[in-house]
Amino acid sequence: MTTWISTTQENKFVEQKIDSSTQNASADFQLTGEKFQAIRGFGGCFNELGYQALTQYASEDDAEQVFKELFDPSEMNFTFNRAPVGANDFSLNWYSYDETDGDTELKDFSVERDEQTLIPYIRRAQKYQPDLELFASPWSPPTWMKFPKVYNFGRLVMEPENLQAYANYFVKYVRAYAERGIKVTHLFPQNEVFADQKFPSCLYTSEDMKVFVRDYLGPTFEREGLDTKICLGTLNGPEDMAFTGVGYGMRMDNYNRWVDNILFDDEARKYISGVGYQWAGRAAIQRTNESWPELEIFQTESECGNGENAWDYAEYIFHLMNHYFRNGSTTYTYWNMVLTEVVSTWGWMQNSLYTVNSQTGELTRNPEYYVMKHFAKFVKSGARVLGSTGHFNSMAIAFENEDGTVVVVAQNALDRDMPFTFANPARPEQGLSVTLPARSFNTFVLD
Repeated sequence: MTTWISTTQENKFVEQKIDSSTQNASADFQLTGEKFQAIRGFGGCFNELGYQALTQYASEDDAEQVFKELFDPSEMNFTFNRAPVGANDFSLNWYSYDETDGDTELKDFSVERDEQTLIPYIRRAQKYQPDLELFASPWSPPTWMKFPKVYNFGRLVMEPENLQAYANYFVKYVRAYAERGIKVTHLFPQNEVFADQKFPSCLYTSEDMKVFVRDYLGPTFEREGLDTKICLGTLNGPEDMAFTGVGYGMRMDNYNRWVDNILFDDEARKYISGVGYQWAGRAAIQRTNESWPELEIFQTESECGNGENAWDYAEYIFHLMNHYFRNGSTTYTYWNMVLTEVVSTWGWMQNSLYTVNSQTGELTRNPEYYVMKHFAKFVKSGARVLGSTGHFNSMAIAFENEDGTVVVVAQNALDRDMPFTFANPARPEQGLSVTLPARSFNTFVLD
């Protein structure tokens, strides 16, 4: 028997048992016998506005249910999650862990602010997911480390004393979280290195990032005995931007030179464990995966829409997940897990898995919640992406869990019901022949 879970706009997560068929070939979707990368896991980002939505507006019972649904291993099993190092665009306001001008010895470093928001947010997730992995990235260094001295825009000042202070800043951050029972497993030195934003941000040329990782951050982590992995990113290019040249990633060729300038430097490369992509970085993931197969590839932030939480945007998110996993990513990280209907502190309404009504406290599960659940509840850490072929290749993907269970996740994006056949030539008894409802997401679990 096969378990089939289907979601449409009218009927969510409907489960049924169906008979498998003996299928030797399928023009719709067929496994090739190839096995690709192992999945590390799924997750979301711990943002202050999300914690506020759960603790100030949702009921305690609803908030607890959210944590269970997201992090319990029997539910969505979010194992690989993100946190900002200091403020990001969905913080309550902007801050760093040390805003004392010129404090290169970091005497005033403190994560006390996070004790009120991010740390309790993460700890409540750990209640259900004790083995939670956390990757972190800053949106901006402390302002006094930048020119100009502002959270939004600016660049890191490339002077040795400043660079060493910033490397030490990361050491203090990792250790401060560890002292609070939270292990930061991966560090990405800068969120969206190509983006000059209204919110906290910092621009990096390829040369500046190479020097910082090679000569300061990597050696400092090594000297201090930290096992937190350093990863390149998060990379949001290629895309057209105001700046030109190799520094800020416009055309694809310039973007590739940005990455290659770092990875072809052996002394820098030895400190880099992976590369993280988001937004327009999706256009470059295939090339990096092919050129640097020894590096782990991460999808680090799902695209966020405009706050309408529409069904067609959820269909786009399915497409993104398929694209990233087919091009080597071991992870898929959602952005805001929970929000109210209120805009961010800088004015952008965004989608979220859950919405909490700030007036009534009503909790709503949005369409992208179901897309994530169709993957994350069934595809376990360690699952391998399976090679496939067929007309549904852009609308379906298959995984094999470590226990041998095959999971097929398929979309029907058309406005009519569609026949769908699946074949696994290595195990003909695992064939399927069904009709997918119009505009649906579907998961098939084949024992």
